[in-house]
Amino acid sequence: MTTRLLLLADTHLPKRARDLPDEVWRAVGEADLVLHAGDWVDVALLDELESRARRLVGVAGNNDHGVLRERLPELATVDVEGLRFGVVHQTGPATGREARCEADHPGLDVLVFGHSHIPWDTTTPRGLRLLNPGSPTDRRRQPWCTYMTAVVEDGVLGRVVLHELPRR
Repeated sequence: MTTRLLLLADTHLPKRARDLPDEVWRAVGEADLVLHAGDWVDVALLDELESRARRLVGVAGNNDHGVLRERLPELATVDVEGLRFGVVHQTGPATGREARCEADHPGLDVLVFGHSHIPWDTTTPRGLRLLNPGSPTDRRRQPWCTYMTAVVEDGVLGRVVLHELPRR
């Protein structure tokens, strides 16, 4: 079995952009599972992703309030072909992240997070894969706006790709 994943975070709509880039919407249509690590800002994007994605797992971020906080947890977990994924917005500073995440999230195989808008892909000594897709709408000090795709095939995470979006 193969499961195609789309990893998003820090979309900040409509504050940083009016909509997601077309390339990201195409990726939503191709994905079997969309994981969103928070900072939606407006519930309209949550509603739109729920209507367009085959399956959506998301969490609230520090800029999400009201209805978003009511509808989204701070931590979500999902099993994908035997791999245990977690989704959270913040993991703290980069220094010590691997040890902190191992301690805070035992039993996970992959942790998707956001907040920094800085893409991240590392594996802890225990084997926990840490993935931050960056932001598709607000690059901050990064050269590009970004998102990630990945594939889980026969219980193995592979083809993790960081996609750089053209500047608008």
